[in-house]
Amino acid sequence: MADKTEKFDTLEQKLELFIENTRQMGIIVSDFQPQGQNVLNQKIQTMVTEMNEIDKLRTQVPDVHVPLEVFDYIDQGRNPNLYTKDCLEKALAKNEQVKGKTDSLKRFKAMLLLELSKVFPSEMEMYRALKQGRGPT
Repeated sequence: MADKTEKFDTLEQKLELFIENTRQMGIIVSDFQPQGQNVLNQKIQTMVTEMNEIDKLRTQVPDVHVPLEVFDYIDQGRNPNLYTKDCLEKALAKNEQVKGKTDSLKRFKAMLLLELSKVFPSEMEMYRALKQGRGPT
């Protein structure tokens, strides 16, 4: 378990370095000056090196699959850590919706059996007997 944790820690550190380098490069590019070309070239070379290091770490964590929706969160400028929270909130809302439908169907069944018993008393008695496994009387 500790070995897996170390692999994830290493990957996380490499990703954080890559993100920081990307941020710095964005600053350089947003206010580009010709004298900053050498620094920009160094940052680009560093990014390529970091990408290669991250790619090498990929083989150490082959069982990790990131849902595509997480990348959509990132593209929208949202925090990817909120993805799990949003998924849980959606699941809870769907659970409440399904529970409501189930409760409605249970009430409908009870009312239907009551009304059927009034209209078809002998047939409903046979139904109850069959349902309890006694057979018709």
